[in-house]
Amino acid sequence: MIHISDKEHTINKRLHKLYAPEIADRAVDSIIDLIFKYKSRIQSKDYQLSEKDVILITYGDQVNKDYEPSLQTLKDFMDKHLKGIVNSVHILPFYPYSSDDGFSVVNYGAVDPKMGSWKEIEEISGEYRLMVDGVINHISQFSDWFKAFLEGDPYFQDFFTEVDPSLDLSKVVRPRALPLLSEFVDSNGKIRHVWTTFSKDQVDLNYKSHRVLRNVLDALFYYVEKGATLIRLDAIAFIWKEIGTECVHLEQTHELIQLMREVLHEVAPEVIIITETNVPHHENVSYFGSGDDEAQMVYNFALPPLLVHSILNQNTETLTKWAKTLALPSDKVCFFNFTASHDGIGLRPVKGILTDEEVQFIGDSVKEHGGLVSYKTDADGSKSPYELNCSYMDALTHPKENDELRYKRMFLAQASVLAMPGVPGIYFHSLVGSRNYHDGVKHSGVNRTINREKYHIDWLEKELEREGTLAKKMLDSYKRLISIRINEAAFNPFGSFEFLDLGTAIFAVDQRCINGKERVLALHNFSDEEVACVLPESISFPLTDILAVGAVEKISSANIVLQPFQMLWLKGEK
Repeated sequence: MIHISDKEHTINKRLHKLYAPEIADRAVDSIIDLIFKYKSRIQSKDYQLSEKDVILITYGDQVNKDYEPSLQTLKDFMDKHLKGIVNSVHILPFYPYSSDDGFSVVNYGAVDPKMGSWKEIEEISGEYRLMVDGVINHISQFSDWFKAFLEGDPYFQDFFTEVDPSLDLSKVVRPRALPLLSEFVDSNGKIRHVWTTFSKDQVDLNYKSHRVLRNVLDALFYYVEKGATLIRLDAIAFIWKEIGTECVHLEQTHELIQLMREVLHEVAPEVIIITETNVPHHENVSYFGSGDDEAQMVYNFALPPLLVHSILNQNTETLTKWAKTLALPSDKVCFFNFTASHDGIGLRPVKGILTDEEVQFIGDSVKEHGGLVSYKTDADGSKSPYELNCSYMDALTHPKENDELRYKRMFLAQASVLAMPGVPGIYFHSLVGSRNYHDGVKHSGVNRTINREKYHIDWLEKELEREGTLAKKMLDSYKRLISIRINEAAFNPFGSFEFLDLGTAIFAVDQRCINGKERVLALHNFSDEEVACVLPESISFPLTDILAVGAVEKISSANIVLQPFQMLWLKGEK
């Protein structure tokens, strides 16, 4: 065995927790070899999260131009509109894929030629911090790995989980209303029943095989070599299977994430792991681990539906009550805050936070606004709503209501996210105020397509140039708000924070910088009426509204009045 560092002992220990001694020893040797392979190819970078970090979430082919790789078009768009404001980009799976808009990966080591090549990826990572997807719970049925499995290649026979369909699998948590096992016919004509958590085209990988682990780590290292500094672990909660259990959040799952972090940090300690676990909030935060051994960032999945609930009801009581429970296990981790993403608005994260009646109200409202609802299969065989499919702007406003109201509600939600403790993520469609894409759903038959429209760059640029369009108004407002945020040390993701009760219509976030000297109290009025509040005695005056346009007046009174949907970010000394 090759000696590398003290971390070898930790890696060895973790592998022996996952595998039998003989297998674990082989796994240690192969992973140490992998570490040495990439140590000579990856130069470690100095990277610490700060208030400067804002992450754009986008598809690699989100904007397109004739006769040009879409990744190049995307970079040109970012350079023109976001340079110096947004410093990071999460490019959703840009690998060759067979379904689910990229989340059924055919080849982990390639770029979809319709989007471009590694050249375009490296050009983007040279200018922006790059976040990539580790779609490592499953792989496409059309991948070489699964084809080799069906063809009887001995190396790949334990890469997937084959299960006797007569076994009792009723305990397994189901995120979809689709069969857990899918039938495939191998090269000998034998029917193989294989584990497919999400769809038949997304075949789950079997991490009880140390070779699967080694090959997946090889892919993750390759992404780091190409410039990735943030790695999103997609659907990671389901990655380890034990028949007879719920097969979600298992001890081995957490051990596996911690192992992956240890291995990656042996070569690139700046890499940040972000776990994507769209589950009830108390389960979601378990992926912080001890605060120093697992994910450095966790998606704040309860935030999007709670903001919708609060805006539709013009009441922030539940939002504030939930926010007051937010706690971090250390000053080395933080939340990844967002409103919208390529997926819908998850409802499982608010289980136990909102009542069934409140969830039903949100779902009914979204449907009235032109949105859709997706369902999952519960343990008793019944179906329950797990996701709202709607553009975030349309989720907040009825189609018959005017664009000015639509803009105010949307911008209020986005400002609230930017004021939250942690790192903000901004979905491309939120940035430009996209509406429901019904034609896409009709074409694909997939509910999530409603929030995944792709644009020809010429059309989008015209929208962004034309005065009065929602796209221009949202982008201009967003850019101004971000430019203010990234210059305030109080928004450092590792500073201290508090949520204040200032009335049922106000969402109040009190953030302080790491050294405690600078402070921003962000007030957001979720009501369509004027609202008065009294600031707590702990606030020191004078205060300055850093969102104010034009001449800035000092605020010296604790009595504050906010206009309908107004926001004030009040800066002062602690």
